[in-house]
Amino acid sequence: MAGGRGTRLLPLTLSRPKPMVEVLGRPVLDYVKDAMVAAGIENIIVTTGFQGEVMSKHVESWNSQEVNASINQEHTPMGTAGSVRLLADRLTETFVVGSGDSIASFDIAELLRLHKEKGAMVTMALWQVEDPCEYGIVGLSSSPEGEVNGELKQGYISRFKEKPSPEEAFSNVINAGLYIIEPEVLQMVPEGEKYDFSKQLFPRVLELGMLMYAKAVEGIWYDVGHPLELLNAQRALIEMRESLPFPMPAGEVLADGSFIAKGSNVAGKIERSVILSNCDISSDSFVKDSLIMSGCTIEGTIDGSVIGESCIIRDSRLSKMVIGDQQEIVAATLANQRLPAENQSAKQPSTPSD
Repeated sequence: MAGGRGTRLLPLTLSRPKPMVEVLGRPVLDYVKDAMVAAGIENIIVTTGFQGEVMSKHVESWNSQEVNASINQEHTPMGTAGSVRLLADRLTETFVVGSGDSIASFDIAELLRLHKEKGAMVTMALWQVEDPCEYGIVGLSSSPEGEVNGELKQGYISRFKEKPSPEEAFSNVINAGLYIIEPEVLQMVPEGEKYDFSKQLFPRVLELGMLMYAKAVEGIWYDVGHPLELLNAQRALIEMRESLPFPMPAGEVLADGSFIAKGSNVAGKIERSVILSNCDISSDSFVKDSLIMSGCTIEGTIDGSVIGESCIIRDSRLSKMVIGDQQEIVAATLANQRLPAENQSAKQPSTPSD
């Protein structure tokens, strides 16, 4: 599923859909694809709407002897379940649905094994959180009709609750956005209607007494729909690169966890940051806790920021900024802003630029 607009990542998503935002030089969408390929899945369909044409060539590049990949473009927003319902004539066997804007160490092969072993109609990947009150939580039991046990990280799904208060939180595991589904369940989605998996379809499946199973993910899970999570995801991928199944791009990992991609020239100081390809960081620059996308020239201080592709930053100090592609900022001190890429649509956020 890759139809999200990525409004929290503006202005980066003015020129690319959210699943095409890069983490360590690779689109987020590729991390989901990798997990599916590792499980032996041979046919992958990317459902998309907003800026779907941007993804088309990239998805086509996945095609090989092992994988057959294609795009299904929806013309009006159909919701998560509604977009998959459009493929009902092609999804005639057990199928896997993954969110195209998350990075996670999904063991899909294990989830498929559990799905078949338990005879489930839906099996869901979960993630454990410290504070469940901002999420939709999932209650598990050790038997199909058992009581919810908040200590379980694997079991039969017995209950759902959206954004519970602390008193209502019966578990601390949440929906991680990957599902294994039987075709009969997809037929429950009204044809031609906007419909959601977590808010509508899955509660309905549970209400009808159909078996649902779940297991928590081990390793990492990041929804990269927010700049802070984009930064956190890249740090986790670097720190856990030996244990995670994802490839690292060509480049150098520094002792503090920074990464410099091959083809970049870094003369200045960097801390806990990622510098993607073909960047030039001058000797008097300081880049800290930031992501610098490809083709940038930096002369100044960048702190806690995401800088889009082909930007030029000279004699400036930027803190907690999100900068769109192809911006030029000269002799400015800016903080807590989002500067849109030049020559973009009228949907730009009305933030000041230098």
